[in-house]
Amino acid sequence: MNNVVNKLKGMIVVSVQAMPSEPLYLEKCMVAMMKSVVNGGAGALRVAGVRDVKNAKRLFHIPVIGITKPNVIPKNWKEIVYITPTIKDVIDLIEAGADVIALDGTQRKRPNNEKLADLIKYIHINKRVAMADISTLEEGLKAKEAGADILSTTLAGYTLESANSPADGPDFELLKQLVEQTNLPVVLEGRIWEPEQVNKAFELGAHCVVIGSAITRPQLITKRFVFRDKG
Repeated sequence: MNNVVNKLKGMIVVSVQAMPSEPLYLEKCMVAMMKSVVNGGAGALRVAGVRDVKNAKRLFHIPVIGITKPNVIPKNWKEIVYITPTIKDVIDLIEAGADVIALDGTQRKRPNNEKLADLIKYIHINKRVAMADISTLEEGLKAKEAGADILSTTLAGYTLESANSPADGPDFELLKQLVEQTNLPVVLEGRIWEPEQVNKAFELGAHCVVIGSAITRPQLITKRFVFRDKG
């Protein structure tokens, strides 16, 4: 497991994901996107669902971070656990071959009253790395207690508990706090749009950086230009 964690150090991880309602969700499109970002230098991939995890493992020799999420994100998404919420999701990702299982690491209630520590324990039994997606320092500390190997700021600004996170950029303050207080590898993820932000993340001690929308979500990239501030 430590070998996988070490391989992630200093890397740009690209999140290659699309919702089933989006044109890029087609399997051939997702595979083409994965190939493109790996050709561009991505050191690892973060992908959603069994199909894309299997393809990533089949095609590349780099770490694959796997998650599950619903086909349609509920309207109350800020209130619920929807990233790899259950033990069944963990099992599916392990069987698909994911090297790292990323899961909601908040303290919110999980489906079936399942416990974060139990999911992490199952991940470890199967000799995989557990990445806890959190939104606050307290959640990071609790996730460490539950056995998480890596913490990620993925959910900062996307939960009711993290309403004070920056709306237009990464939560560097949370990154700094987690690095200083947890002694775990910490990943910066969320609202990263500029290379300078990546440099700052590593200066603050990030283990690696995950970039998604700025690279792989053309509809969001387009919106930034179409709905720009025209002064």
